[in-house]
Amino acid sequence: MKNLKSTGPTNPNVQSIRRYLRRSAHKWHASIWRDVDNYLQKPRRTNVEVNLSKINRLTKQDDIVIVPGKVLSSGKLLHHVTIAALNFSQHAREKILFSGGKCLTLQELIKQNPKGSNIKVIT
Repeated sequence: MKNLKSTGPTNPNVQSIRRYLRRSAHKWHASIWRDVDNYLQKPRRTNVEVNLSKINRLTKQDDIVIVPGKVLSSGKLLHHVTIAALNFSQHAREKILFSGGKCLTLQELIKQNPKGSNIKVIT
């Protein structure tokens, strides 16, 4: 059996985001960015997919959430939440904005909150 080298993600967008996360973790001494990078390092078949119903259950009004994967639209979001994710389904984005929440990229969230304080990671 051959030893296969782990190559990581081949998507240039994900590679760029991972690089930015690692630099931010080092610069701001924030381990949360390193943890999110570890989730993005995993193979595509194990990518995180989170429904809005799960986000609604696990958050309160005005929470900040990171999803190191894709946010899907199943369920309802009943309060304002700021969500940063690798990707959003179109319908999920519409539901989040309709409930008064915000959809951000991971880079936008790091620029707003470089230390990563008061952020929940939902997987």
